[in-house]
Amino acid sequence: MDHLNREQQVSAAFVALADTLVDDYDIIDLLDQLVGHCVALLAADAAGLMLGDARRELRIVAASSEDAQTMELLQLQSDEGPCLDSYRTVSQVRVPDLSAVADRWPQFVAAVAETGLFSSVHAIPLRLRSKAIGVLNLFHRAPGALPEADLALGQALADVATIGILSERAIRRGEVLNEQLQTALTSRVIIEQAKGVIAQHAGVDMNAAFDRLRSFARSNNVRLSELARRIVAGDTDPRELTASPREHLPHAGSGGR
Repeated sequence: MDHLNREQQVSAAFVALADTLVDDYDIIDLLDQLVGHCVALLAADAAGLMLGDARRELRIVAASSEDAQTMELLQLQSDEGPCLDSYRTVSQVRVPDLSAVADRWPQFVAAVAETGLFSSVHAIPLRLRSKAIGVLNLFHRAPGALPEADLALGQALADVATIGILSERAIRRGEVLNEQLQTALTSRVIIEQAKGVIAQHAGVDMNAAFDRLRSFARSNNVRLSELARRIVAGDTDPRELTASPREHLPHAGSGGR
C-alpha cells in the first residue's frame, strides 16, 4: 500500500476501534476487529490474541484464521514460544526466522515445522503497568523482520486492546481485573461452540461459520457473545444465519476466525 493510503487505513482503524469503546460494547468483537486490522495494516498473514486468566495461564480469545489459532495452540501445548516469553517478560519477542531458534523453543519449532504454516512470529505484550495481561501475535509465512514502524503500530494496537479490556471507568471503580478477563475467555468458548453448530447445520467450514455469526450479530445489533449463547442454547435457529447453499462451500477461504 502507498504511504498516503496506509495513513488513511491506520486512521480509519483507530477510529473504528475507538467507536467500539463508546457506551456498552462487546469485548470479543473489539478484539476480533483488532486482529483483523493487524493483518491489514502490518502485512501479516495472520494474527492472534491471547489473554491471561486468573492463574496467569494464557488462553486464546481472538484469531484471524484457523491457522493462527493452530499456532497459538502449539505454543500453549508445548508451553514455550514467542507468545509465552513475551507474556512473561512484558516485552516484544521478535522471531524473523523460526528455523533459526530451534534451540530456544525445540518443541514449538518442531511442531510448527510439521505444519508448515508460518516461518516468522512477532509477539507483542498487552501491557498494564509492569505486567502483561495478554499477548498479540503476528504471523508471516515467509521469514523476515518487521520494520520498527510496524512494530510500533502493532504495540499501539495492543495498547488499544488493553484499554478496551480494562476501561477507565472499571479502573476507577476498582473492579477485579480477573473477572473482566474471565468474561472474555468464557465468551470465546461459547463462540467456538456456536461456530461448530453453524458449521454443522450449514455444511461450511469454521471460518465461514464465524463470518456468518459475526455478520448476523452486527446486522441485527446484537452482541456476538449473546448471539452465540442463544445458538448454543437452542433459542436461535442456526438456519437463520445461513445464506444460499452455494455461498460458502466447505474449505472456502473466507478469512474467518
